[in-house]
Order: sequence, then structure tokens, then C-alpha cells
Amino acid sequence: AAKYVRETKLKTSKPGVVTGLAYTPQGGEVLHIEATRYPGKGNVTLTGHIGEVMKESVQAALSLLRSRDGQLGVNSEDFRKLDIHVHVPAGAVPKDGPSAGIAMFTALASLFSNRPVRPDVAMTGEITLRGLVLPIGGLKEKSLAAMRAGISTVVIPKLNEKDLVDVPEEAKQKLKFIPVENVDEVLAVALEKNGDSPASQSKSA
Repeated sequence: AAKYVRETKLKTSKPGVVTGLAYTPQGGEVLHIEATRYPGKGNVTLTGHIGEVMKESVQAALSLLRSRDGQLGVNSEDFRKLDIHVHVPAGAVPKDGPSAGIAMFTALASLFSNRPVRPDVAMTGEITLRGLVLPIGGLKEKSLAAMRAGISTVVIPKLNEKDLVDVPEEAKQKLKFIPVENVDEVLAVALEKNGDSPASQSKSA
């Protein structure tokens, strides 16, 4: 697990990177979703063999972010002057399904607010255009993947709380599950406080 933890801290030390959880035929998987922006004309590029449903999750996350004009460091003008690239590494993992919605939104919110995502947090949940968090499947498998990766906090939809009964006791002891109903609650848990970056944390640890 130590290798996973180092890898996760390395990957999430910059704004725009978040740890999502996926459910595949092989079981649960950890996904490091990366978002970056650069001068352009408002185009969105998606890479990493992303399925159609996940593409829709990215578009929904982007629309939700744009609707937050003036919040999170988001300025609607930015979207006309910037191109956005979203990448999901680990090309062999099937990445369809809407359950990466909150991770996509958090990656974009992190990017535009310039606040990194906490390296010990992983998340799963579908989003709506109003920012509500909808339930997902495979919570048991995703929880085991988070535990293997050395994650300590897992953000889940409030409507999946009832499924925690299926999660093995060991995972429940090692992981802190935080049920949420909307994306604002997700960001309150996941984003580093301003000036509270992983680098400054490691110095004080």
C-alpha cells in the first residue's frame, strides 16, 4: 500500500488531479483523473479510452462548473479562451458508467480554483446538472480498491449509505466514509484549504 500512497500523493499534488473509484469486471479500481487547461477556443479533449457514458459525465461536470460563474475561481469568459483536456490513465480499465461524475467535477473545480485535491481522498458518485449526487453500484469492490491504495477517506452518495452493510469490516475500520448529497459537500471534503498544499503538510508532518 505504501507504493500506492506515494503514487497518489505524487499524482494529486497539482490542482486538477483527483482519485476516482471504478467498478470493472475484475473488481474495483482506483482511477487518477487528470484535468489541465491551456490557451485555446473553448474545446474539450478527452483521452484514455473513455466510454460514451463517461464522456457525458465530463460534459455534465463542465456544464455544472460553468453554471458556478464567479464561484470557485470560475469566470465564464475563461471557457471561451481556454481549451480543457481531461485524461483518465490506466488505458486497460473499462471506464464507462456515470459513477465518475463527482470525480470529474472535482478535478475541474480543483483546476479552476487552483486548489489541489487531498491525496488521502477518493470518491464515487454520479452528478446532475443541479449538482446533486446520485447513487452508484459496486460500493464494496470500490471500497476494497480504496483500501488497497492506502486511501483513508471515501466520499460516497448519501443514497449509498445503506450499501455500507455489504462492505467488509476491515475496510470499514480503515476507511472513513463521508456520505454527500451535493457537489458542494464533496468539495468541502476533497479540496485542500487555500495555502494548505500537500507540500506544506509534509514539511510539518
